[in-house]
Amino acid sequence: MGFEQPLPREVKVIDSASLFRLEEQAVDLRLSRRLDPAWVRANAAPDGTHYLWPTLWHSLSHRPDVPRQVRCELLITLRAGDRVLSLLDVIPDDFTPLPRVTSREEGMQVRRLLDQAPSVREWLLREGEGPDRL
Repeated sequence: MGFEQPLPREVKVIDSASLFRLEEQAVDLRLSRRLDPAWVRANAAPDGTHYLWPTLWHSLSHRPDVPRQVRCELLITLRAGDRVLSLLDVIPDDFTPLPRVTSREEGMQVRRLLDQAPSVREWLLREGEGPDRL
């Protein structure tokens, strides 16, 4: 994949099983942006809907064996219904087949939610938990 390839312009909608798998793969590959999968499993709504919004291409120049990744803003729906913002690096082979939002309106709603959601760190501090919980 050449660096001239445009960033994917699709907002992806994922279920919790896909979220867990993507977070675990990011840890296995030691990608730069990810959360602790144990935290995600403990806090993400098991039947929740989550979203990936591509923001940039990212690569690990010191690790040429790892494919370039799509760095995404990740909107996670939590068990209590809150939504939080994180970042997640996803390799293209995993990103491409994910289902995308079905309409422009849904994509615009996701953008508004991303703009309003606290980061995971902010949410942890608000909940009285330290950011070291990640």
